[in-house]
Amino acid sequence: MPELFTSRLRATVEPIWRAQHEHPFITGIGDGSLGLARFRHWVRQDYRFLIEYARTLATASARAPDLDSMTKLAELTYETLTTEMSLHRSYAKQFNISKEELATEVMSPTCQAYTDFLVRVATTGSFPQIVGALLPCMWGFSEIGLRLLAKGLPSDPRYAAWVEMYSSSEFVALADWCRNLLERCAKGLPEGELARIEEVFVNSSKYEYLFWDMAWNEERWPIR
Repeated sequence: MPELFTSRLRATVEPIWRAQHEHPFITGIGDGSLGLARFRHWVRQDYRFLIEYARTLATASARAPDLDSMTKLAELTYETLTTEMSLHRSYAKQFNISKEELATEVMSPTCQAYTDFLVRVATTGSFPQIVGALLPCMWGFSEIGLRLLAKGLPSDPRYAAWVEMYSSSEFVALADWCRNLLERCAKGLPEGELARIEEVFVNSSKYEYLFWDMAWNEERWPIR
């Protein structure tokens, strides 16, 4: 039986994803030791990220080759802009972050670069490349959530809620759906196109790692 394309992708990024799992931001969530200032920075930046991620999902929906994929991606866009962002605002409130702070947060250099990359792929890449760019966020968060859950929930209920969110059956199903979508899209494509999808997937994975690093260092523009 031939190897799944997504299995090939996962093997390629193993060092990058392992570095994510071992990053002090992630281990700090898992054992509850992460400083609140660092997590607050992540929450604010992730809120800005979600806006552009939703923009990428919307573009993917418009460019989807079949009605089922178009419908699902449109639903995900709506869920991100309504349910997920409302939950994010509610979650931010637990860390004393106001709606105004979320709305006026300036993207860090890493957040700006990552979202610009996603939007560029969504507008200039093929549909399989768009899915390849979106997948590391969904799949990566699901894997992190499940790994942290396997070690036991942290004592801080706010961090425990974070782990439960990304290890939930609903989020696992979302990651599986996106992975299966890429598998279907990649079927029968020439090696040249598969290599381009792989490059996009690797770059998104690198940005995922850099996003954790950005939050850990509370990265901001050195010049304004």
